[in-house]
Amino acid sequence: MRSEATTVEEYLAELPDERSQALSVVRQTILANLDKGFHEKMNWGMISYEVPLEVYPDTYNGQPLIYAALASQKNHMAVYLHCIYSDPVATETFKVKYKATGKRYDVGKSCVRFKKLENLPLELIGEYVASHSLESWIKLYENVKGKTNVDQRQ
Repeated sequence: MRSEATTVEEYLAELPDERSQALSVVRQTILANLDKGFHEKMNWGMISYEVPLEVYPDTYNGQPLIYAALASQKNHMAVYLHCIYSDPVATETFKVKYKATGKRYDVGKSCVRFKKLENLPLELIGEYVASHSLESWIKLYENVKGKTNVDQRQ
């Protein structure tokens, strides 16, 4: 379900009420924990939290370097946390902490899938969003680019 919306407000308005409300709550969690250097934009058909090109233009595809994203898919909603994909230690720690919440663990490489807001550990999402500053995210990206599929996963 790729959206053609050009603003976050437009994107949220086109969703069914339950999804719009759930994603709005997750969005507020992200914004409350996100380093101020990242920008919230519509990109890739979803709400994207990214490094502006004027700050870091050296990406493989000429698009802003994505850090996190939020989307309504056909069968679920999703938070994309590239910080758990790019760091094997963060991946494992996230998995352990997530499972400790007792909520259903439905996670791909960077995609945290959920059907209802109460199924998502918001505090943990906020913790991982807050885990990188803009500068530390760029540094991690530079350390892993060329070593993994991180470039192709955007």
